[in-house]
Amino acid sequence: MENIINIAKNAKNAYLKMMNLSSNLKNQALIEIAKKLEEKKLEIFEANKKDLELAQGLLEKNEINQATFNRLKLDENKMRDMISGLYDLVELEDVVNKTVWEKELDEGLVLKKITTPIGVIGVIFEARPDCLVQISSLIIKSGNAVILKGGRECENTNRKIFEVINCALNEVQNFPKNVVNLIFSREDVKNLLDLDEYINLIIPRGSNALVKFIQENTKIPVLGHASGICHIFVDESADKNCACEIIKDAKTQYPSACNAVETLLIHQNFEFKNELIEYLKAQEIEIIENPQNFDKEYGDKILAVKIVENIDCAIEHINKFGSGHTDSILSNNQENIEKFMNYVDSSSVFANCSTRFSDGFRYGFGAEVGISTNKTHARGPVGLEGLTIYKYKLFGSNNTVAPYAKGEKKFTHKFL
Repeated sequence: MENIINIAKNAKNAYLKMMNLSSNLKNQALIEIAKKLEEKKLEIFEANKKDLELAQGLLEKNEINQATFNRLKLDENKMRDMISGLYDLVELEDVVNKTVWEKELDEGLVLKKITTPIGVIGVIFEARPDCLVQISSLIIKSGNAVILKGGRECENTNRKIFEVINCALNEVQNFPKNVVNLIFSREDVKNLLDLDEYINLIIPRGSNALVKFIQENTKIPVLGHASGICHIFVDESADKNCACEIIKDAKTQYPSACNAVETLLIHQNFEFKNELIEYLKAQEIEIIENPQNFDKEYGDKILAVKIVENIDCAIEHINKFGSGHTDSILSNNQENIEKFMNYVDSSSVFANCSTRFSDGFRYGFGAEVGISTNKTHARGPVGLEGLTIYKYKLFGSNNTVAPYAKGEKKFTHKFL
């Protein structure tokens, strides 16, 4: 416990230095990480090879599934994307110390709402080693500090990437120490949940069970989603060929992703419904019509299908069984599109496109630390802006409250 307390204390001290760090220094740190990843990529691949060998044994024992195994692999393509993402992040505008609005309360009394980092963020993420780079880079750019816990299946890769990141940060003059921290055991996670004195936010990226465990065992605010039960509704006016391609993409492009479609709702008057279902079966998608349980996240090439009477029934179904993640309508009826977009209560609602677009990188947020279905300060893909909060700064000229309390003065409350 003492070790995790020290990590948390050091992370908080690092955050207090990060919160007003210059954009140039933060960007320099990101560039150094990108260079170091390129320089050390063969060592990282070697560490990843060890994890894959261990994971193969777990796969054979059915202790992990094929989707988890696939996420573990770190190859040239993923490395290229990680490095490219760092340079893309450098180009994004700094989100810290920005004026959201400015209001004159009275002459000589001006209130400003200013963006500021959240603080120390604990991120527990699944067996995806590229997440470590994405999360660390967003944390740095947004002026926060982080304590990371990755999946046990990629421990060797995580250790090596963590080593490379901090090696790069140590080469940046005047960059704070202990901004990026990594823990390894479940015991560390349990202890972390008690440290509300130091940790400002927990972001879990993993199973429904993990998220619920964290929510039930900490006083620290938790941001994230427990499940990704995404829907596509095929309206009666939908184009058949477009529907085929979009649903195929949403289910097969990356079946284990949280934004992959899990339930397909089809309007009873859509004349190509049988052809659509046969097409999806031909894509090696297992179709389950009218399952007993509509709140299941398959994470595989399995799709629940239900025929609905109309758009109102589709919206009602989504709001009842959905997880508030991402839902899409395929339609050429603008009135129905507007209705769906307005009445589906999810963090991302789409029209005529794949649910797989629900992603921080694709939204232009500079990757993401996770996707939130919360109705708090951040919702949907959580990128740079989602890692900031705000403070109020009041600039006065020797003002006191008494004259206003006595009615001698009145507030103007005028936005500037």
